[in-house]
Amino acid sequence: MRLDSEAFAADPHGAYSALRKEHGPLAPVELADGVSATLVLGYREALQILSDPARFPTDPTDLPSDAGWPALPLSQWRPSAARGEDPNRHREAYNDCLARVDLHALRSDVIANAVPLINSFCGEGAADLLNEYAVPLTVRVINALLGFPPEADDAAFAALTHMRDAADAAAAETAAEQLAAVVRKTLADKRARPGSDVMSALLTHPSRFSDAEITRTVGMMYEGGAEPTWNLIANTLLEMTKDVSFRDVLLGGSLSTRDAIDDVLFGDPPVPNGCVSYPRQPQIIGATMLPPNQPVITSMAASNNDPTTSGGDRTGNRSHLAWGAGPHTCPDKAQAVAMVIATEAVEQLLDVLPEIELAEQPQWRRGAFHRALTALPVTFPKTPPLNL
Repeated sequence: MRLDSEAFAADPHGAYSALRKEHGPLAPVELADGVSATLVLGYREALQILSDPARFPTDPTDLPSDAGWPALPLSQWRPSAARGEDPNRHREAYNDCLARVDLHALRSDVIANAVPLINSFCGEGAADLLNEYAVPLTVRVINALLGFPPEADDAAFAALTHMRDAADAAAAETAAEQLAAVVRKTLADKRARPGSDVMSALLTHPSRFSDAEITRTVGMMYEGGAEPTWNLIANTLLEMTKDVSFRDVLLGGSLSTRDAIDDVLFGDPPVPNGCVSYPRQPQIIGATMLPPNQPVITSMAASNNDPTTSGGDRTGNRSHLAWGAGPHTCPDKAQAVAMVIATEAVEQLLDVLPEIELAEQPQWRRGAFHRALTALPVTFPKTPPLNL
């Protein structure tokens, strides 16, 4: 099974079911030509692997650098993924910096950016809610949070776009360096004029990180925070257009926006597969032998819907693996930031345009590591703009 194929992008849950039927909770897959991996489909097996970093480290230093996998530069060593003391040092600093984020101020910032975007299309009766709303809203908010000045917004976003559209490892590496250059320039400015943002906090952190470490960390936060958040917004809005009962209970108040988003995190999380690990020795999970140094990929989407553990009403249930599990769980404050952005984005839009309808069948971008629409075209009754 090729995870970068159009067939997989069109029906990943069908693919998970077929793999589970043939192979059980762990299945052999291909990420690209000649790049083999194991995909973890079982909820219990996922928790076992994610909770055992000694046997399943996330540091891929032994992975061949010429594997030809476009996502390889994004999975290569970074301080937060490595073995030893460095991961703890960086994770603590990451948490310290995020702890300074004022969620109330963040909520206000989301609203301040959402309203003008909604006003730009609410009178038209049609819009692409991914590219005209979810993407620019998320990018503007996260750029400010990290500390990119307005004049660097376009360059940072262009680098991120090139990274996600990279056709091969070389293109991905070039895009990653483009983003690093924007971060380095911003860091130089922040040394002279620090602000109340993540980059300034990293520069003054007691751990005394090098510029290279900060650049890598900010790049990871930008890549790992922006696209999944805008896809979470888009996937939630898509679910509303596809499932009338889902929309009715949400608009009627029987289902909170938070619960609606968690339902999407169960069924179609924006990062459906990830938490890649690289066992150094052969490992046995259940009846499956995992070879050394071959990627082991946890399918959060498949594990969340493991028929041996899932079922019943999910309202209020937060047991999904969309945020990971074990020592490499997405930090609580990072989860909170993403949820504030997504919740306010959905609520602001639905307050103005509750009757959105899908204009055409959705198309999905190819790739194993994102559940990402190419666009979200909708129609709705023309509505006057909000007063700012």
